[in-house]
Amino acid sequence: MLNNILKFSLRHSGAVIAISFMLLAYSFNQLRSAHFDVFPEFAPPQVSVQTEAPGFTAGQVEKLITEQVEHAISGANGVKAVQSYSIQGLSAVDVFFDPDSDVVKGRQVINEQIASLASSFPAGVKAPLMAPLTSTTNNVMGIGLTSDKLSLTELRTIADWEIRPRLLSVKGVSEAERFGGLIRQIQIQVHPDKLVKYGLSLDDVVMAAQKANGISGAGIIDT
Repeated sequence: MLNNILKFSLRHSGAVIAISFMLLAYSFNQLRSAHFDVFPEFAPPQVSVQTEAPGFTAGQVEKLITEQVEHAISGANGVKAVQSYSIQGLSAVDVFFDPDSDVVKGRQVINEQIASLASSFPAGVKAPLMAPLTSTTNNVMGIGLTSDKLSLTELRTIADWEIRPRLLSVKGVSEAERFGGLIRQIQIQVHPDKLVKYGLSLDDVVMAAQKANGISGAGIIDT
């Protein structure tokens, strides 16, 4: 068989050379339009749903938040598997879709499923958020902040308002997740005896606080 191929190639060397150049040209043309990926996709499409719960332990996050999110999205169309982990102050649920399903429609369905969960969560728990659509190799780097001089609140403030915006401004970065630390709060401590003395109620205090930091438009005056 090999001898016949060699004899044919030598007898029709011009045709063989022409076919070789045609294949070479076709290969270069395909190479120009080929999509390169350092880490090719090896896992089905997935979506990550994260919920922040400042001050809650891992056990409380698991029972009060993670399980509710899992029940809400497990029955969505196209969902193949659901994985989750709960740590102090953060619930993360990873949803894996069938490889042949439309992940964009799947994200829309999950978004509708979790939209009503916020009202059933304990006070202080934020609404669930879906991470941007990324590759399965989306976790590139983890950064931890420690300090002997700054408090946990100050470290979290630096992470939220200084480090995260700069990371998101880098080309190719779609999300910079952060958790841990303490979120800066302004607390109003009420003295019941003074409320009675001045004839005020807690509703009056709440209204005064809302007016103190409220933002509204000034409107337009025609002259």
